Amino acid sequence: MARFIFITGGVVSSLGKGLMAASLAALLQTRGYRVRIRKFDPYLNVDPGTMSPYQHGEVYVTDDGAETDLDLGHYERFTGVSSRQSDNVTSGRIYKTIIERERRGDYLGATVQVIPHVTDAIKAFALAETDDVDFVLCEIGGTVGDIESLPFIEAIRQLKNELGRGNAISIHVTLVPYIAAAGELKTKPTQHSVREIAALGVQPDVIVCRCEQPLPMTERAKIALFCNVPESAVIPALDAKSIYAVPLQYHGEGLDSEVLRAFGITPSSAPDLSRWEQIVERLEHPEGEVTIGVVGKYVGLQDAYKSLNEALVHGGIANRVKVNIRWIDAELFEGDEAEIAAHLEPCHAILVPGAFGSRGAEGKIESVRFARERRVPYFGICFGMQMACVEGARDLAGIADASSTEFGPTPEPVVGLITEWMGERGLEKRAADGDMGGTMRLGAYPAKLDGNSVVASVYGGQEIEERHRHRYEVNTAYRERLEAGGLVFSGMSPDGMLPEIVERPDHPWFVGVQFHPELKSKPFDPHPLFASFIAAAVKQSRLV
Repeated sequence: MARFIFITGGVVSSLGKGLMAASLAALLQTRGYRVRIRKFDPYLNVDPGTMSPYQHGEVYVTDDGAETDLDLGHYERFTGVSSRQSDNVTSGRIYKTIIERERRGDYLGATVQVIPHVTDAIKAFALAETDDVDFVLCEIGGTVGDIESLPFIEAIRQLKNELGRGNAISIHVTLVPYIAAAGELKTKPTQHSVREIAALGVQPDVIVCRCEQPLPMTERAKIALFCNVPESAVIPALDAKSIYAVPLQYHGEGLDSEVLRAFGITPSSAPDLSRWEQIVERLEHPEGEVTIGVVGKYVGLQDAYKSLNEALVHGGIANRVKVNIRWIDAELFEGDEAEIAAHLEPCHAILVPGAFGSRGAEGKIESVRFARERRVPYFGICFGMQMACVEGARDLAGIADASSTEFGPTPEPVVGLITEWMGERGLEKRAADGDMGGTMRLGAYPAKLDGNSVVASVYGGQEIEERHRHRYEVNTAYRERLEAGGLVFSGMSPDGMLPEIVERPDHPWFVGVQFHPELKSKPFDPHPLFASFIAAAVKQSRLV
């Protein structure tokens, strides 16, 4: 039977509950345990798929096509365990399911209420598909005291009782602020936060204290006294130089040992931390550095490109170099060649990531042109691949009006809406005026690579499977003209209908992919495309 760890947060948001959950799961893995991590999101959206990146950060896509919270990206990167549709649920999805059941008459005339119907649905979600793991970590989004999270807190209160002592514990993450004028760390916010969650029936077994200064033993003792936990269960969490140093830092503070103690488990052996020690060693002792220019439209909030940022770091780990990322607003480049050169000339490689809509599109096309003409390594992801095709069509294939139907009607739709494709469930169809949520090509799909291509050598094979999230696709009717201009279609869907990868064999490194390889990259297993891209940037850095 799986044991459950419920993770809540208090005082303020953005304390790093997701990173703590991922780190704890990774530490449990170093002791030989099998883990799964889940995220409960209290907002009423069914999923984050229709939310602006400025509101929510990136949308993380799983193999089975779920659009989920970005914390699931942390979970996968730290544990290597592929997330599933069942690992992220929102209040919106819970209520939608319940209302659909009520409309069908499944409740046999009963009055549908938060207790027991909503809480039962939350508990069923937490317990589903857990037979093959030793620990299930369930993170509840938001902070204690939010009205939206109350049903989730009540559900975990019930679950702790139903699972029984020794099968479920609670970890509460709080803030211990440093008041510079007084020169003191203040424990009162933590005391109030723990008192609030305890009043809801959930007594924390472990308290993780985010703080900017080391937490003295006197303050740990005070928190333990007023929050009804042992002193060893008060775990300081200071800022780390890298997120990949966090597991080692938490281990040093005794988090994993304290969690096992709370379950009554005596560790049989010491954890094997070599994987994380090697990652940190490479990050702290690079043998060089490169600068990557990322030309995007959501650069004001880097969480919008969280997985991309981390995948570039992983590429640096693979090549033992530090990766400096220059986030560049694509709108700066529209119609200003001097501005383009000023921003891109210091970069050793250029990347254009995924996006939606026409804003910044012309600036991204100019970035493609700069990379192609100056022979700077270029990596186009999803929208970045599409803009590489538009640029190739305009500048090398003689199609001056080349564009995407995403930007409006065009006589030369080099990129157009996908109306149908083959998925696991057979032929899938979409209408231009249909719902936006959950209607894209989502999840893992296979592709076949040209055996003589750059990407085949990068992957070390001709069959791959990568995750998608897009509504538009490069139009194969233009393939012959684009290839005549030097842009080769080196990867296609197995049926040969959908372009997956384009490249320029005559360029030092020029690859565009329709999928999102950043979603599968991990610090201990960098994605081959990112490892190769950074290697190309290293080579470029020696030429300039």
